[in-house]
Amino acid sequence: MNWIILIIAGLFEVGFAACLGKAKESTGMAAIYWYGGFIVCLTISMVLLVRATRELPIGTAYAVWTGIGAVGTVLVGIFVFKEPADFWRVFFITTLIASIIGLKVVSH
Repeated sequence: MNWIILIIAGLFEVGFAACLGKAKESTGMAAIYWYGGFIVCLTISMVLLVRATRELPIGTAYAVWTGIGAVGTVLVGIFVFKEPADFWRVFFITTLIASIIGLKVVSH
């Protein structure tokens, strides 16, 4: 169950990064709403991370959480913000995914 909580926390990390990106593009009330979404996602992500680390090793949990956030944020950047998806970017994201899976496999 703690791994599921950690994955959800990582997805909320992607959410707060995406909200930050959308807020940067927005003005007026729209920007305020995006910043509000950023604060909500950030809070949920942190609370879930704290919950997951009650049972999981902090080093592994933090690495997986940031990895999910990094991979998800790059994918949001590519698909939502139209950032480039060149070979090296995809290659290194793939190695990051493999590393996250590896950490999960070797964790007790």
